[in-house]
Amino acid sequence: MSTEFRPPNLALSTIGLSLATFMQVLDTTIANVSLPTIAGNLGVSSNQSTWVITSFAVSNAIALPLTGFLTRRFGETKLFVWATLLFSLASLLCGMAQSMGMLILFRAIQGAVAGPMYPITQSLLISIYPPAKRGMALALLAMVTVVAPIAGPILGGWVTDNYSWPWIFFINVPIGIFASMVVANQMKGRPERTERPRVDYVGLLTLVLGVGALQIVLDKGNDEDWFNSQFIVLTSIVAAVGLIVFLIWELTDKDPIVNLKLFRHRNFRFGTLSLVLGYAAFFAIALLVPQWLQRNMGYTSTWAGLATAPLGVLPVLLTPFVGKYAGRFDLRMLASISFIVMGATSFMRSDFFPGVDFGHVAFVQLLQGLGVAFFFMPVLTILLSDLQPNEIAAGSGLATFLRTLGGSFAASLTTFLWDRRATLHHAQLTEHITPYDPATVATMSGMGDAQTAAVSVNQLITQQSYHIAFNEVFHLLGWIFISLILVVWLAKPPFAAKAGPAASGH
Repeated sequence: MSTEFRPPNLALSTIGLSLATFMQVLDTTIANVSLPTIAGNLGVSSNQSTWVITSFAVSNAIALPLTGFLTRRFGETKLFVWATLLFSLASLLCGMAQSMGMLILFRAIQGAVAGPMYPITQSLLISIYPPAKRGMALALLAMVTVVAPIAGPILGGWVTDNYSWPWIFFINVPIGIFASMVVANQMKGRPERTERPRVDYVGLLTLVLGVGALQIVLDKGNDEDWFNSQFIVLTSIVAAVGLIVFLIWELTDKDPIVNLKLFRHRNFRFGTLSLVLGYAAFFAIALLVPQWLQRNMGYTSTWAGLATAPLGVLPVLLTPFVGKYAGRFDLRMLASISFIVMGATSFMRSDFFPGVDFGHVAFVQLLQGLGVAFFFMPVLTILLSDLQPNEIAAGSGLATFLRTLGGSFAASLTTFLWDRRATLHHAQLTEHITPYDPATVATMSGMGDAQTAAVSVNQLITQQSYHIAFNEVFHLLGWIFISLILVVWLAKPPFAAKAGPAASGH
């Protein structure tokens, strides 16, 4: 078997792989801003429409850790091509859906077949690039990871406003077909070893129940008022039991469907921990800033998008340089720079005040982009560095799954923490509002009648409460980033990413 495989056209192969991954990552956020329109067109409540997001997230979370098993069974190239084609078909069906039930079903299928696409892209890029250029390949993929979620809501809003919501799904079809044809053609001669591994049915069932239930709890918890909801309590019990049985079974089974023994590798263990916690904090920022701009600062969704978009500028500009020169430095140092910058920008936001202007918000976003540029590629390289070549796809799938789950936890906890702290501050601030306080009387006297004045003052207090809570959450996020410097230095060099199965003859 050949020890080295290079596709006929490396640039074309990279475009095919990156396009498919961009399309898949874009779809995690593209439908978010279109939910009110979708709900109106299909005649359901806005609360029901959120299942369009949840169904994708649940099935995607279940499919990601199965990447290693599916790769062993079908081979990386074949699995990638078929997953991309099925994603295109599922997208077509989503756009043609005539009811909310149909749309949720097709979104679940879309999420499931999307699962292996990102990890296999990572593995294939490492295997087709020569060792000196593997950092560049991972940096390119990191750029896709950053830009696609930012572009999703902007593109989704524009398509929905100018055409109609089914087109946010239809645009995937030609992209998916093109990407799958390119990859199939370029990887035609790539040697792969497949096997027929025993299907671990207990592991599969407990994974589906445990992860599926957990993702539903995280997605729906805030809407259902957490454990005051019987549905959330029951789903949490299913998640806890399912995940405990899953962990015990997978760690003791001879041929587990998800290889948790990958955590025996030191760099994979600490690299994955850095990725999951770093991404969770990054995701919390990406979620909280637009919400705060719209709720507190009166921005429209378009202006909130424009204020947050500068985050993607420096990652795009710096990616070629990070990919080319990162290998000359200790990757732990680059990751530390990332955490310092992202921590510093979080502390900057903890000093934001109600009069902060657009330029200042956009500048801090731009500055954070410097941290993002040094985050993904070094951390991905570290976590993959001590895996065996035939473990790359499984390791990437497991790390991506945990990263996705980290993002879900961050979304729920950040929203919960922001609301709870705002409620607490509202209660504290209203203690000082009395008819006997001269400052209160002076403020309310210029606001019309007593009832109008009371409503106006309450709105002002609510706005201030959410602002104080926003500052507190960002102060906490700043310290989380700084603490991650300690975690990433627990990894040990060398940090060279090994080639995948084909390149090593496995």
